[in-house]
Amino acid sequence: MNDMERFFDAKRCSDENKLAYSIYMLTGEAEHWWASMKMVLEEKAQVVTWVFLDEYYLDNIRYVKEVEFLKLVQGNMSVAEYAKRFKHLGRLHTITVDEEWCCRKFENDLKGHIKLMVAPLSINEFPP
Repeated sequence: MNDMERFFDAKRCSDENKLAYSIYMLTGEAEHWWASMKMVLEEKAQVVTWVFLDEYYLDNIRYVKEVEFLKLVQGNMSVAEYAKRFKHLGRLHTITVDEEWCCRKFENDLKGHIKLMVAPLSINEFPP
């Protein structure tokens, strides 16, 4: 969204064009979300603006990503894949946590045999 806003500012897009372009860019879950949201809003005859899409969509996505972050475990991912996903989701959540908590969460959700090797290291800084 930040990249899109920078693009809109550079192109001096109107709010109407911002909305149309933003909707066009939605894919996957976001596209399905918009299709169902559009029907609800049309039934209520509510006008949709760029500001609505930006605020409402971002709030919903942040909540979903926070839940995903809290439920994240290594599972079948490699440690590198898990770390990448962990960092990505960690940037999206709004819950205030300290670095040591993030390290404990990451460590606790590693596969058992890997966790046994990492736990004695007592890591309390998560690498960038």
